[in-house]
Order: sequence, then structure tokens, then C-alpha cells
Amino acid sequence: MDNAVVQQIRKRITRSRFGEIFFVSSFPQYDVEYVTKLLAIFEKEGLITRIAKGVYVKARKTRFGILYPSAYELVTEIAKRDKAKVIPTGATAANRLGFSTQVPMNTIFLTTGSGRKLKLGNRTVALKHGAPKNFAFRGQLMSELVQALRSIGENNITSEDETRIEQLFAETPETDTIEHDLLLAPVWMRQIIKKGIKQ
Repeated sequence: MDNAVVQQIRKRITRSRFGEIFFVSSFPQYDVEYVTKLLAIFEKEGLITRIAKGVYVKARKTRFGILYPSAYELVTEIAKRDKAKVIPTGATAANRLGFSTQVPMNTIFLTTGSGRKLKLGNRTVALKHGAPKNFAFRGQLMSELVQALRSIGENNITSEDETRIEQLFAETPETDTIEHDLLLAPVWMRQIIKKGIKQ
């Protein structure tokens, strides 16, 4: 192996921040097969941790085990590389927006890119290719809110949930996109969300 190249790539990984993601394509100036081999060697050394085929993360090792970046940070990085969009779904969206304190063991995100599974220790993060209508929302909050409310269910919405919706729109009004996005939400959600939007 070319020692100079090995040292250059090693130095770049060593100097990177914890939580940074490395793909085989992160080093475009070198041969793909060569980089693939090299990253596998660095993983054996414990410099990086493999979370999917060709995807590695610089995780922090603590006495409690390996500390990974959050699932959201990871999928956002992967989406950036793939020039794709991602939206958390179900319990993941509900947790991210503060409707529940429970962090799901298995996290699911919809993506406009290709589906894949990431392993973060004993947790899995799944990226599923989502239907275009899920990505038709113009506002970030609305796309996540629809997913969160869908997971809670029409008949389970509490007054606490309604208060949380108000807080979310107070923090992120999305005034430019809300009219467009409301029309994309199911009718029952529209009623609840409208109550939460302070006109």
C-alpha cells in the first residue's frame, strides 16, 4: 500500500471531529477499491466504525461503550451526500418534535434516495424510499408534524399534544409555506393544526 496515501487518509480521519461520517466517496482523488480496503483496515484498528456498506463513522469510545452521533445527524449527512431529502417517521418524528420522550430503538426515515439500513450498536436506523407526496411539503416542520401526528393517531391526540403543536408553530411559524402545506395534510390533521396556528 502507498504509505503516503495511507498517512494522508489516516491524518484526515484522525483530525476530524467525532461523529463525522466517511464514505468511500469521501476521498474521490483515490481509487475506490483502494479506499474501501483502507477504511476496512482503519475499522479493524478501531479508528472508525462501520455502520453500513461503505459508510463509516468516527464514533467516540467511552467506558460505557461506543457513543454514536444521533440517528438524525447520521441520516442528514447521508442525505447530503446522496443529494436526497429525509423525513423522520412514526415514533422518531414524534420524539424529535417533543410529543414523546421515548427514543425508539429502531428509527425509520423516509428518503428520496435509496433505501439502506445502518447499525448503531444494538440500534438500527432504516432509510426507506418514500412516495413523492411525502416530500411535497415546502416547510420542514409540516412534513415532520404530519408524520408525528400519523403515528399518534387521530383518536389519541391529547390537549398536551395540541399545546405542543402551538409551541412548535410559535418557534417555527413557516408563514410562507403553511397554506400550501395544510392542503397536503389529511383533513383531520388540518383541523388540529389550524387550531395550533396563531393567526
